[in-house]
Amino acid sequence: MRYWECILDTPSGDIDSRCEELSALGVGGFVVENEEDFRDFLENNRQYWDYVDRELEQQYAGLSRLKFYLTDDEEGFAVLRAVQSRYPGLELRTVEDSDWENNWREYYQPIDVGERLVVVPEWEEPPAGGRLPLRLDPGLTFGTGSHATTRMCLQQLETCAGSGKRVLDLGCGSGILGIGALVLGAERCVGCDIDPKAPDVAMANAALNGIGAERFQVYAGDILSDRGLRKELGTGYGLVLANIVSDVILPLSGFVRDFMAEGAHFICSGIIEGRQDEVRAALERNGFTVEEHFCEEEWHCFLCR
Repeated sequence: MRYWECILDTPSGDIDSRCEELSALGVGGFVVENEEDFRDFLENNRQYWDYVDRELEQQYAGLSRLKFYLTDDEEGFAVLRAVQSRYPGLELRTVEDSDWENNWREYYQPIDVGERLVVVPEWEEPPAGGRLPLRLDPGLTFGTGSHATTRMCLQQLETCAGSGKRVLDLGCGSGILGIGALVLGAERCVGCDIDPKAPDVAMANAALNGIGAERFQVYAGDILSDRGLRKELGTGYGLVLANIVSDVILPLSGFVRDFMAEGAHFICSGIIEGRQDEVRAALERNGFTVEEHFCEEEWHCFLCR
């Protein structure tokens, strides 16, 4: 089915009132694209990011507009005419169902990682070659295998996630690292993420790999502030993973050893260029020995014991 994508430039202070006006004309939902909201989001969530793509910043520069979609049929056209009579500067584009539902998939192909793994989108067949497939739905949440931080962690799992290991994945997102550890032979993995959607997403991805709740369990919550959650996660893990950001790894380094068995490894990544010395100093100050330091693109990863 075809839709009209309607774009209406709107001053930031008029967004709420204009949404009400459009709703009264029959518009059912909106996408708000506003530089002020974008900047506010970044400022109020600094603990969850270290880097914002310059192209994304440029896309939001000076932007303040509403988007909404109307069906290309008699009902949608009636609403469109009503909106155009009120806002003659409305910009229009046509889009098809397939533009939304399927086109994004072409950007996800199987990705070889390290020497043993291949990350495979759920709709693709694993390529020949003997690598262990790690199946994933890449459209659900962060962690697809394409980002340098995730690749570096997966590469280290090949030597650290051996048979019998219990693994803790902090900031698990899509579950890709914990699932990767299990595919590589780890006994059991527990994941945790601040995103309340993470448990369902990660468990769905685990099911794509034939992994059930007896081997994989995921919690939602903030381990930095929730001592009860930290206690529930337990201890004695042979491997702990944290592919997050520096501002989370820094406080995490002060208590992550409480989760770990004697001689266990801690793999931390998501460390942007310029923060690596600060993170390394915090790790060493809290009793870790950095055994390996990896860098890819502008990201850093530490393998610690």
